[in-house]
Amino acid sequence: MELLQNRKLVDLVVNANIHNQKFAIILAAGTSTRMGNCKTALPWREGKTLLTYQLEQWLIAGFTPVVVLGTHNIHRQTDCPCGSLVVINPDTNAGKTTSILAGLQNIPDHAEIVAISAVDQPRKSSVYQQLLQAHQYHSALITAPIYKSKIGHPLLFAKEMRSHLENIHEETLGLRQVIQDFYSFICKLEFNDSAVTLDINTPEEYVKAASIF
Repeated sequence: MELLQNRKLVDLVVNANIHNQKFAIILAAGTSTRMGNCKTALPWREGKTLLTYQLEQWLIAGFTPVVVLGTHNIHRQTDCPCGSLVVINPDTNAGKTTSILAGLQNIPDHAEIVAISAVDQPRKSSVYQQLLQAHQYHSALITAPIYKSKIGHPLLFAKEMRSHLENIHEETLGLRQVIQDFYSFICKLEFNDSAVTLDINTPEEYVKAASIF
């Protein structure tokens, strides 16, 4: 029954966001070397894969998720719920920056907000909704979650940041360079939950993350 209710909720959100101006790039083109298995296919909550869970949470929060896969996991498109967009990055060996740029190329110019996250950073939709509210309330250029003074993910960017995102390069620190350049402009939203800093890179971290959720 809970799965059916969640499915209906996602479908309602998709129908309500046909003309959405909020997009979330989900980076999922990595080779998961340290994990040993493709992270997109990892079992997560309610019988879903980690990828499906992530995309559904973004949809519930009112964002259109743009998932970037690589040629090695292109078959994971079947895990992407209706309402999400799929982009294939054929150049994943050139670094994470190429996946961000591939996602941006598939987001319309009218987008008011672009969020950037990764498949190994699962969050509940309530986190995305709180970040969105803070971002809009403060008319922020960048909004980030904070836990005990540590910046977490995802990051939300205003449309004024689009040109800066489109000019990132792997050899100049990529997205980190943008964060450094605009650090003083970041709207930092404090959370009392360490989940906003969660990254799943190893089997041990996967087990720990599953226990947190």
